[in-house]
Amino acid sequence: MASVRISELCAEIDAKVHVLGDMDREVERAAVGDLLSFVMGSDAEGAAWITVQTHLIVAAVAVLKGIPIKIIASGRAPGRNISSPVFKETRSTVGLTLRILSTATWYRFATLSILSPFLKE
Repeated sequence: MASVRISELCAEIDAKVHVLGDMDREVERAAVGDLLSFVMGSDAEGAAWITVQTHLIVAAVAVLKGIPIKIIASGRAPGRNISSPVFKETRSTVGLTLRILSTATWYRFATLSILSPFLKE
């Protein structure tokens, strides 16, 4: 399975970094979804999570599930609570202007295993 360092992924997709986490961590797959219960019930540990959700609970779910990077699609940005300790729990948060499914099919993600009921073959 292919993997990519978060720093390389962010550079390749031209992401705006909102919260700087461990950019040397690698991800092998992406989890795509906005339902927190879906992500909490999935095998998303170590995945890049693509979502449009921006509130503090998203950061808490990422910490709980061991998700090293949250990619916020559709030009959205994290909420006002970005200074909260849970956002700084060594998890990166980046933003993109692309829509969520466009982000999921971006060049590099096409080589990763996608965890999504909408994108599974």
